[in-house]
Amino acid sequence: MLDFIRNNTKILMAVVFLLIIPSFAFFGIQGYTHYMDADAKVASVDGENITQADWDAAQHRAADLETARNPNADSRLLDSPQFKYNTLQTLVRERVLAAAVFRDHLTVSDARLVQELQNDPTIASLRKPDGTLDMERYKQLLAGQGMTPERFEANVRADLVTRQVLASVGDTGLSSPAQVAFNMDMLGEQREVQVAKFTPAQFAAKVQTSDADISAYYQAHLAQYQAPDVADVQYLVFDLDAIKKGISVNEQDIKTYYDNNTALLATKEQRRISHILLAVPPAATPAEREQVKTKAGQLLAQLRAAPDKFAEMAKKESQDTVSAPNGGDLGSFDSEGKGLVAPVIAQTAFKLKSKGDISDVVSSDFGYHIIRVTEIKPSVTPSYEEAHPKLEDQLKTQQAQRQFGELAENFRDLVYEQADSLEPAAQKFGLQIQTASGVMRAPAAGSKGALANAKFLTALFATDSLEKKHNTAAIQIAANALVAGRVTKYTAAHTLPFDAVKTAVGKRLAEERATDLARKDGAAKLAAWQAQPSAAADLPAAVTVSRNESHDQPPALVEAVMRVDSSRLPQFVGVDLGADGYAIARVNKVLPRPTPSADAAKEDQNLYQQLWSIAEVMAYYNQLKDRFKVQISAPKPAGP
Repeated sequence: MLDFIRNNTKILMAVVFLLIIPSFAFFGIQGYTHYMDADAKVASVDGENITQADWDAAQHRAADLETARNPNADSRLLDSPQFKYNTLQTLVRERVLAAAVFRDHLTVSDARLVQELQNDPTIASLRKPDGTLDMERYKQLLAGQGMTPERFEANVRADLVTRQVLASVGDTGLSSPAQVAFNMDMLGEQREVQVAKFTPAQFAAKVQTSDADISAYYQAHLAQYQAPDVADVQYLVFDLDAIKKGISVNEQDIKTYYDNNTALLATKEQRRISHILLAVPPAATPAEREQVKTKAGQLLAQLRAAPDKFAEMAKKESQDTVSAPNGGDLGSFDSEGKGLVAPVIAQTAFKLKSKGDISDVVSSDFGYHIIRVTEIKPSVTPSYEEAHPKLEDQLKTQQAQRQFGELAENFRDLVYEQADSLEPAAQKFGLQIQTASGVMRAPAAGSKGALANAKFLTALFATDSLEKKHNTAAIQIAANALVAGRVTKYTAAHTLPFDAVKTAVGKRLAEERATDLARKDGAAKLAAWQAQPSAAADLPAAVTVSRNESHDQPPALVEAVMRVDSSRLPQFVGVDLGADGYAIARVNKVLPRPTPSADAAKEDQNLYQQLWSIAEVMAYYNQLKDRFKVQISAPKPAGP
């Protein structure tokens, strides 16, 4: 199936589209009629422009969000034309859905909003022992995202109401068993092939290059041997840690805070849990569900009689393929069951009284479970001495958050007013001037902190910063974190001298010539074998390929094989593999898809239904694009 996904990009794009329908709560959505018309238009939706400024802002948000999700993300990918264009497409989708909401007068009730907020685990963690929301911490959390509670809640409403636009469309697609069988049989059709590959490595020994050849190649490809412009920089990071260094907390305040928050400081009771799952397919009939439930009841009766055999029974009977080999062990969880795909498991386990207790049969979306508690770790409240360092830091953080807004404004003013040096700001706020050399316009792979922020690097390479060596403006790089910098040395982009790259140029030229020989030889062999099939006497052993199982054959070759007219076999087909050379396949015969088991047929039905639903959503979205006259004027980058 992985090969199928790799080879069917349109389906993949549809799936990705569903996954990235934006959650506006922390990403931000502007009012439908509020845009920045003062900049160049890059797209329009329903007559309203999306400007370059809108796109740039969305790109910065998307890059920051991706970096937050994956600190090891390749910064070059985040700055690539394809990533930027994908951001524009996402922005267009937001505007299309917002336009549909606006035109169709869709709304969300207060009760639905409250339900959504209650289900948010981040907000749930802010509850006091009495169950009410700690409004001060709630406001601090949102302030760190640059939002007020009113704006955040408006964005949640926008997210919920936007989902309504597409929510019911995916459920309208219907498919019959005959449709599923036909399409899955076509997808699973197999073909026996013999593959001959012509790789550059096979022809490397035949390649000869002279110094004149290498020099000529270098002159013809100067753009590939450019050293980027780089800068040596100084910078200051102003964040909560910088403010906390100057804050001292009264010991009595820490003691009072401890006394008032003892319940919050206590660790949650944890229970180690094992389970036995008897799975029920989503499309199962009531009779089939009842049959599985009956079997679960029979297993439960056996376990009641011999509870110590739970692990043995789980290995034998459980259909949870991850936990079954470990005797059904799911690890330790608190009462919220975070990390469990079926929270009802934790809820049930915490109703059991003692270690070793076994639950009744429990139903979930996955089937029927039998749950056993194997270990109980009670709640523990740390002593004042144990909690002291953490509480002191929390109080300092709270004070720093309250002071940040005013001090940040002072920091902004100072780095602007004293534009020729960072020293005044460093002295006033007790900051250390940090330095870096060889900084480029885009974040380097593995860079962290300020030097991983594309917006800050853009400011460093602005004309004023490069030519006048002025401080940049203070740039926000995270919640409650600013950075300002200046360039101390700048080296413009330039062509690398021939002597410095001669070895690399020679290697590249040799590789290209070897690749060219491989492709020419492959194409010649194809023509010869098609004219005289008996000449292909030494082909490798046959393998079986299909659209969802490539057996490590190149996707382009598999696709070419599957397109061969099955009424004219055996037949030769060749594919240019670009830098990988050339491949020829002799297609010997067609093999039908193996008859699936009853369970596999049901999985096919579910998969096909999901793909069909995705197609329905995509078709509806395309209708919305037509309805709101979407135009994207920015050029699409080359590539897939």
